[in-house]
Amino acid sequence: MLHILLDSLAMIALCYVMGFLFRGFYRQFNARLQRRWGPSIWQNFYDNLKFLLKSETLIHGPMFFFGPIIIAAGAITTVLFIPFLKDSIWLQGVSAHGNLILIIYLLVVGPLGNALAVGSSGNPFGVMGVTRGLTRLMGLEVPFFLGLALVMLQHETASVQAIMAAQDSIAHWNLITNPLAFAVILLPFIASQNGSPFDVVGAPVEVYAGPRVEFGGRLLGVLMTQNMMMTVAKLVLMVDLFLGGASNIFELIAKAFALFLLTTAISATFPRLKTEQTVDFFWTVPLGVAVLGVILNVWLI
Repeated sequence: MLHILLDSLAMIALCYVMGFLFRGFYRQFNARLQRRWGPSIWQNFYDNLKFLLKSETLIHGPMFFFGPIIIAAGAITTVLFIPFLKDSIWLQGVSAHGNLILIIYLLVVGPLGNALAVGSSGNPFGVMGVTRGLTRLMGLEVPFFLGLALVMLQHETASVQAIMAAQDSIAHWNLITNPLAFAVILLPFIASQNGSPFDVVGAPVEVYAGPRVEFGGRLLGVLMTQNMMMTVAKLVLMVDLFLGGASNIFELIAKAFALFLLTTAISATFPRLKTEQTVDFFWTVPLGVAVLGVILNVWLI
């Protein structure tokens, strides 16, 4: 029990640090592309600590308070069910008691908690952002789940540890052996990270700050923390499923950062799509490739 507790705390702390450093790099990267100096890479840490030490100025009922708690609980639970390392007793959390299907369910907790909290505020910008987010979720979920199904079909298991163990060399990485599944999951993955061209939820100018517009103080700090943790959790899941996992922390950080750099470069290249364009895109290109991948996998088997 003590080992699981210490291991879980280590995973949460690692997610926290990696998430804020990666987001700090993201802000620096965009600033350089726009020929600006940009904030310090540590600025996200400073902002988060400042928010966590402040009190809320607005409370719109119990659900407005409990919504961020639900979102944060979903993020922490998701982190603990994703193994960070293979062939190690550390940074495993409770992943031995779950699988990829459970992780899929946990990924939906955040958007639902967000909708409950923002809906209680009644702010039109927040409601507009949540509506856009749920509409986008309808578009990206089908190809994303089909991409995960391709991986489970290939390895005939839903265990993340078993999928990692099967990728014992670079030649056996799912990125090499099943590139269609990686291509299908990559675009919905960028959208789930709120990256361009699919950043319709908190789109600047259009919906102000989106769902976060009414939050401040500790609640905003909690939302900011869970956002950073979910960023790392999804990156680690992609590393486990397509890049053979990691044997140590340094390999994990290197692979996760390489994947984050790829998504950052794509986000910095393409302009934002409209909400309906985003849904149309997901239901044509990624979904079409996913269906093709399922047919090919079944036919080859």
